[in-house]
Amino acid sequence: MSEAGAAVLEVKDLKTVFETGLGAVHAVNSVSFDLMPGELLGVVGESGSGKSVTMMSLIGLLGSTSAIVDGAHVNFDGKDLLKVSEDELRAVRGAGIGFVFQDPMTSLNPVFTVGFQLMEPLRNHMGLSKSAARMRAAELLDLVGIADATRRLSDYPHQFSGGMRQRVMIAMALACDPKVLIADEPTTALDVTIQAQILELMKELRNKIGMAIIWITHDLGVIAGIADRVMVMYGGQIVEQAPVNELFQNPQHPYTRALLKTVPNIRGGRAERLRVIEGQPPIMFSSPRQCTYHTRCTHAFERCLKFDPDRLKIGEGHDVACFWDPVTGEPRDE
Repeated sequence: MSEAGAAVLEVKDLKTVFETGLGAVHAVNSVSFDLMPGELLGVVGESGSGKSVTMMSLIGLLGSTSAIVDGAHVNFDGKDLLKVSEDELRAVRGAGIGFVFQDPMTSLNPVFTVGFQLMEPLRNHMGLSKSAARMRAAELLDLVGIADATRRLSDYPHQFSGGMRQRVMIAMALACDPKVLIADEPTTALDVTIQAQILELMKELRNKIGMAIIWITHDLGVIAGIADRVMVMYGGQIVEQAPVNELFQNPQHPYTRALLKTVPNIRGGRAERLRVIEGQPPIMFSSPRQCTYHTRCTHAFERCLKFDPDRLKIGEGHDVACFWDPVTGEPRDE
């Protein structure tokens, strides 16, 4: 059990490297963060920034022999997840940390009923009898807003709409009452109406259950409405993190500022050209030895090409990995 005020998840110096035919790709580079009980942490960044790989590395979900995961520690519920056996890690998945994937159609098995797939973790992790597991599975479908839950346990995934399938995935992730739920872009493939329903559902579940949530997304508009704190990733690193209001009102990293400018502004009554960030995220064939954003940054100077900036605390809960000061427009003091 986490003590009052103690983090439910502590990640220190996490690194993930993939061995490929072209060489080693350093996908996650010394990532460190804490997650507090009941907190909703938003993780944002472009595709390839390391968001999903970071979170999948924590609980051994990469499923690749070419992936090498290392770090000082990943502490959860008194265990270092980087040092436990595969059996212990399997017990943590679902029972301690739930995971909701982006595409429910590829995550749900099409040849088994939804009821069977919901009951399996309840029987394996919680030791429930078949009848008790079926009753709990119906409660979970009802909890996530699926009507006529008991009857729908007998349906197959293809008999559910996209939004309903995502609700089923959320129900599966909640089945064993996890302390932490990791949601990997769970609304990306849904239309805006269903997306809004899923976001409201997550808010309600968080209030009812009180679990901590890590929400991975590239959509800053989603994060603005649900997160307590935001972590911005680029090049497999955390380049800025801050409370959500602070990040939107006082972004410090040039990448964060560029991301915010790509969000369409529907106020003002006139159309504006949608802004983009020129260039592409880097493929890291070595650990960072310079600022990973310098090739796309309009504020880069000589120090950015020579050193990889450490994260600097600039306010309460607000830190940034950047040599440039947006207030003065000059390099920060060394």
